Amino acid sequence: MGQITRRALGRMAGAGLAVSASSRAVAAAVAKPFDPTPYVHPELRPYLAAVRQFTGGRALTLETLPIERKANFATPIKPAPAWAERVVPGPAGAPDVRVYVINAGAPSGALKPAILQIHGGGFVLGSARQQIGDNQILASTLDCVVVSVEYRLAPETRFPGALEDNYAALKWLHDHADELGVDRARIAVMGESAGGGHAAMLAIAARDRGEIPLVYQALIYPMLDDRTGSTHGKPPYMGVAIWNEQRNRFGWSSLLGVPAGSAKVPYGSVPARVENLKGLPPAFIGVGSVDLFVDEDIDYARRLIDAGVAVRLNVVPGAFHGFDAFPGASIAKAFRADLIAALREGLKAKA
Repeated sequence: MGQITRRALGRMAGAGLAVSASSRAVAAAVAKPFDPTPYVHPELRPYLAAVRQFTGGRALTLETLPIERKANFATPIKPAPAWAERVVPGPAGAPDVRVYVINAGAPSGALKPAILQIHGGGFVLGSARQQIGDNQILASTLDCVVVSVEYRLAPETRFPGALEDNYAALKWLHDHADELGVDRARIAVMGESAGGGHAAMLAIAARDRGEIPLVYQALIYPMLDDRTGSTHGKPPYMGVAIWNEQRNRFGWSSLLGVPAGSAKVPYGSVPARVENLKGLPPAFIGVGSVDLFVDEDIDYARRLIDAGVAVRLNVVPGAFHGFDAFPGASIAKAFRADLIAALREGLKAKA
């Protein structure tokens, strides 16, 4: 006997057909909420309930957005390495851009590599200030300068507003490299989730404009394709924590100003839709196998490789979105170690 769906049972009832006890049992099984636990790595299962409560069962909408923007996930700021808040010239006709500079070198000292770091939050949430503590750890570990960008969020600012904010910060970092003790031939971009999507957009824009050479791009479970969760549906075990299909549609639609998955989107707004990936900097792409973004991230890595771009791809079995925030899991530690190794190697090169 084939699977009986709730829709089929409804048709049967409407036709006056008797529904057997076994059919009622099947209907109950269909209605039962999906349990993703078997798909999640055993080390991460203890955290699953907590991260699934992240949204409180809410859909992400214009009404719930202010509630979620109040959340504070900042890592404590340490005395060292030193950090400073700067305001740099913004895009033409737009406000100036606030950045946080961490571990700047002395102008007369040995030049350091630099990372322009872009925070995540589905294009609609998050703050660069909340990541100062994390970026201090990154800067100390790699002995590099980190500049993070307080870009304008959607939906208040549509594409290309955030891209231009990020580009303005990158241009300021490049132009002021001597002042910051930075080797302008060793500048990378990096981001997590939507920040990874922004970093990929920025790498494409930097290539197209030809002003600022980038030596590396580190894309951590990046948000790359607006069609995921709209025209491209995913199995129920993908997107079980933190970020799901509904949230993805809201985030992309907020950024683009048109529904996610629309036939046409502005050039450069969706990295997965950019046809020509040649000439982009080498990349690290890391994602979990039950992350909503796993398919789009693997596909982007494949397309980069096909375009002649060196790629280090790390797909972590059973890992959900943001899993590396739980350092108690050995797979989270291994993932972060692989990212650091990739950045260390990438920053050694010269653009």
